[in-house]
Amino acid sequence: MPQSPVMSRSQRMIALLGQLAPHEGYTRSALDGVRFMRANHPLGRTQVLYEPGIVIVCQGRKRGFLADEVYVYDAQHYLVLSVPLPFSTETEASEEEPMLAVSLSLDMLAVADLVLTLDQSGVGPAAAPLGIIATPLGDDLADATLRLLQCLASPLEAEVLGPAIVREISFRVLMGEQGGAIRAALTHQGRFGKVAKALRRIHADYAGTLDVARLAAEAGMSVPAFHVHFKAVTHTSPIQYIKSTRLHQARLLMIRDNLSAQAASASVGYESSSQFNREFKRLFGRTPGDEARDLKHALALLPAQDRAQLALAH
Repeated sequence: MPQSPVMSRSQRMIALLGQLAPHEGYTRSALDGVRFMRANHPLGRTQVLYEPGIVIVCQGRKRGFLADEVYVYDAQHYLVLSVPLPFSTETEASEEEPMLAVSLSLDMLAVADLVLTLDQSGVGPAAAPLGIIATPLGDDLADATLRLLQCLASPLEAEVLGPAIVREISFRVLMGEQGGAIRAALTHQGRFGKVAKALRRIHADYAGTLDVARLAAEAGMSVPAFHVHFKAVTHTSPIQYIKSTRLHQARLLMIRDNLSAQAASASVGYESSSQFNREFKRLFGRTPGDEARDLKHALALLPAQDRAQLALAH
């Protein structure tokens, strides 16, 4: 009897992700901070808010758009974010070849330990820090990703072996083609670090009063200098970044906590519901009510453990 041809690494990754991500959107894995992504249909420009992390696409293609820059991440390239960024994405996918990816949140304490080890070994930052990067996927990182997917198929292996493989993936990213820029960003050097601190403050206090002049003062910059360096990192202004963060959080509250548009707008710091409605439609392309209704319908079709993830999917 003829033997079946040996599956390639890519085919094995796709087969594993097809099992681990049976539903569209995000699916939780057995490890905190690791999630699977799936899309069965092409998606046009979609507004997203990504936290610092790594996205490795095994099938299909995604494009990220931030100002005039385009970031392609597919089976040959992965995406890394060193700071939280709102931007828009497009997805290439089909029923026959769904977009399949794994997303890993960056554990900043673990990453700091890795960076320190690399610095002590003489592998210091050699590039300007960047907030978002799409870079080629090398064989070592692809092999580690396959091993991560294999162990995540078993709860016991995920618990015993998973954390070490996640650490290895972080190491491979830091040592990759653009690892110097990523290391420089994650160590929050210079003005980039001051802006990163302001971003953390915005995400912690988005519902409160966020004054740009105060954020600039806390960063040790003049307001004009803060605007220049903030835009260099995020490709947008501080005011627009704050607005986008609030709108994304309000969207999540409407889906996850079933808040009305008016309650969600107040919860994220809006004083005028009409202003909230206008700005929400400008960002997401439809009214808060339409967005909440359609996503809630999609949520009803998913297992309970995955429902909280859909609002940030794709």
